[in-house]
Amino acid sequence: MSGGWQVWALLSAGFAALTAIFAKVGVENINSDFATFFRTLVVASVLGAILIATGQMQWPGALSGRSLIFLVLSGLATGASWVCYFRALQIGQAAQVAPVDKLSVVLVAIFGVIFLGERLSPMGWAGVALIASGAVVMALA
Repeated sequence: MSGGWQVWALLSAGFAALTAIFAKVGVENINSDFATFFRTLVVASVLGAILIATGQMQWPGALSGRSLIFLVLSGLATGASWVCYFRALQIGQAAQVAPVDKLSVVLVAIFGVIFLGERLSPMGWAGVALIASGAVVMALA
């Protein structure tokens, strides 16, 4: 698969937008936790099929201990995020929930600096501030 990170990031944003819209409709009249569980089954099935079809399937035993621990932690964080996101979508409007959820971009920048030693330029910090401000404005609109 080719394409720079920018192409994949834009595709991710587009699919994330569709996720919010589809999920908002999908959680109507059902338990949001069940909706999250069902969606997770779909994601796992599709990814499993892709890995098998492309010959990229690996067995967990091939992972280093560090990778295994951090992938489990990432999976737990993803699950918690999805449960909270679906519950928020069930209660609130997608146009308000999604921007607040995207405050994760702000948190990733801050956590990257604190925990990973990454550095942001003044322009990068300005972008973080604008994203945070935009999310607040959208949430209050």
